[in-house]
Amino acid sequence: MIEKIEPRWLLSFQTVYQQLSFKLAADQLQLPASNVSRHVALLEQQLNVRLLERTTRKMIPTPAGKQLYHSMTPLIQAMNDVLADVSLQSDSLSGHLKIIMPDLPFLAESIADFCSLHPKIELSCDTQLNPTEGLLEGYDLVLRFGRGPLEDSGWIAKEILRWPSCVVVAPRLLKHHRLPHSLDELRKMPCITTLSVLQGMPWRFKQNQTIQVQSSYKVNSGHMAKAAALKGLGFAILPTHACQAEIDNGDLIPIKLTSEPEDLVLYALYSGRKYPLEKVKLFLQHLRKGLDG
Repeated sequence: MIEKIEPRWLLSFQTVYQQLSFKLAADQLQLPASNVSRHVALLEQQLNVRLLERTTRKMIPTPAGKQLYHSMTPLIQAMNDVLADVSLQSDSLSGHLKIIMPDLPFLAESIADFCSLHPKIELSCDTQLNPTEGLLEGYDLVLRFGRGPLEDSGWIAKEILRWPSCVVVAPRLLKHHRLPHSLDELRKMPCITTLSVLQGMPWRFKQNQTIQVQSSYKVNSGHMAKAAALKGLGFAILPTHACQAEIDNGDLIPIKLTSEPEDLVLYALYSGRKYPLEKVKLFLQHLRKGLDG
């Protein structure tokens, strides 16, 4: 049977299954949509079974499609790992490196420098703060922020960088609200929170403490959170180094509470099956060396 199936048919089916769209799958594979559609049709014809039900509005995997996808995906990943490892026998690092990471200047500089050192590396980088679990499939490495314990997943997490943090407030806000001294008092104050990243609304403190705060200002950007804090829109948790200048000149006041905020941590996550591949290992070494330097 396998000699009658072309690998590109399986790759096209896998991508269409993940995207539930021929157009999105074609964009990801950098192929014409007609090619991707034909690959899936040829695969169905050879297997003599419908894998995807198409309608004008949506696409739904059939039971056979679900079985094929979940069975073949680890096999394709294992084969990709083998090919990547074999390619490392050459004198230079090569292959496709797929990364999700935040859009931060020092990360952009590091990855550009890495690809400059290894010109045979083909990079695909998606900049996101909070990638969903399903999106992680097919990526070699995910760089993501976290505060406190990470949620359980099948990914291995390595700490890359840690920033001690503090709760800050602008003096103008204290004209209307009294200074809180405990977490219980803080929960009643207006706060600036994240929209979706760092597990959303709860503020996380050391000793595994969390509080639900009041917020009408939710953003996924530390720069926006600091700007709002300076305008007196609410209390904010910020990395201390990012607001030290504003603390020194009195534009922001650090709040002493019964517990300190959890540090902001940048994690590198990669699959726990066989990773890290050599390209991932070398990139993480490069990133750490740049940060240490």
